[in-house]
Amino acid sequence: MANRDYYKILGVDRDASQAEIKRAYRTQAKELHPDKNPTTRKKAEEQFRRVAEAYEVLSDPEKRSQYDRYGHAGPDQGFNFDVNDFRHAREAYADFGFGGFDNIFDLFFRQGATHTATRRQQTRQGEDIQYKLRISLEDAASGTRMKITVPRLVSCSYCNGSGIEPGTSRQVCPTCRGKGQVEYRQQSLLGSFVTLRSCPECGGRGEIIKHPCQHCNGKGRVKEKSKISISVPVGVGNGSRLRLRGQGNVGPGGGQVGDLYIVLEVIPHSTFERRGSDIYSKAKIHYAQAALGAKIKINTLWGEATLTIPQGTQPGTTLCLQGKGMPSPHRKGKGNHYVILQVVIPTHLNTPQRRALREFEKTLTHG
Repeated sequence: MANRDYYKILGVDRDASQAEIKRAYRTQAKELHPDKNPTTRKKAEEQFRRVAEAYEVLSDPEKRSQYDRYGHAGPDQGFNFDVNDFRHAREAYADFGFGGFDNIFDLFFRQGATHTATRRQQTRQGEDIQYKLRISLEDAASGTRMKITVPRLVSCSYCNGSGIEPGTSRQVCPTCRGKGQVEYRQQSLLGSFVTLRSCPECGGRGEIIKHPCQHCNGKGRVKEKSKISISVPVGVGNGSRLRLRGQGNVGPGGGQVGDLYIVLEVIPHSTFERRGSDIYSKAKIHYAQAALGAKIKINTLWGEATLTIPQGTQPGTTLCLQGKGMPSPHRKGKGNHYVILQVVIPTHLNTPQRRALREFEKTLTHG
């Protein structure tokens, strides 16, 4: 953009005050925002570049003085567009309500805004881990406490999680000099762009380890099988998850410990079938009990219970034992236990039984 009149671009006189220059710039920057110019986006981008360049020169007393004396052919051969000089534009957009200035900078210059280099934290959050636990239906019904052995990563006791061989210390990274980031400069038609990237030698930590701990190989953590006490609440179902905070892997560099997730698998029962909070089972009765009615004992999750069979019960009838099912983990009370009756027909009868049945049959025929 050489040989353009910066005063004309901003629409101010050559003797304009700094306040007038700033006011003119803020007005134009706001008007050139891409959200206000969706149909002429490219043109708005180009105009914004011009306005930004003009303001950066005229808002700086030293640069303005050089420009007034030498124009674009001054000692610096015109405007040196360094992202570090873009602080005024950042301020100008702060009050517009269009979002962060970094997004605007990305939009216009496709480089991403350059931020002050900060050393990355050496510690990181530890990973969450998962453990699959099989329990019986009875344990799921009544709840239980148990101890499990979980393989996980813990802090190395030899180096106290530092990853450094005792007696030695970390050294400042020679590549980034402890900053954790390195600068990459690129030249373009608009001037010099500076991009900060994570240091490839130290991984952004700013420090290097020349003598790693021999026990953990410099990782600061080792594998260990830990015994952990857990409490399984009543009424849990297959696939339920329990979260134990701070029982996962310790973070690298002594970072915060992750969580442990217990995934429950309820072992299928040999007699009972669970359907939500209800339990289903089958019971065999003979045809006399079905015809005359009876009382029989039924096994439930909570011990034996008495089931009353009405007279004339038909095969496949389902009877209910209220409150003998599974407790709910979310509300009070238990579900029901349903018993499906199977009437057993005898395959071998003795003489008195056959005689009695024939007499009974006669009553049905002549009834």
